[in-house]
Amino acid sequence: MCRNITALRGLEPAATPEEITAAALQYVRKVGGLSAVSATNRAAVDRAVAEIAATTTRLLDELPERRVPPKDVPPLRRIRQV
Repeated sequence: MCRNITALRGLEPAATPEEITAAALQYVRKVGGLSAVSATNRAAVDRAVAEIAATTTRLLDELPERRVPPKDVPPLRRIRQV
């Protein structure tokens, strides 16, 4: 798994749409080899992020509950804790 993407399944409270979208963006940037999203590739990145976020949301809804919460705190929650 990419080091920048943390597990979202089993979080309390559950992963937010913003956290899911942030993970999707990290995935798209990693796979696309993008260090930043430019105006040239913005539309393609936005479409891919929306599709991956929707798929991730469905996946999280369909998976059984975890017995143990994830070890890492998602980046957006780290910012809120500071």
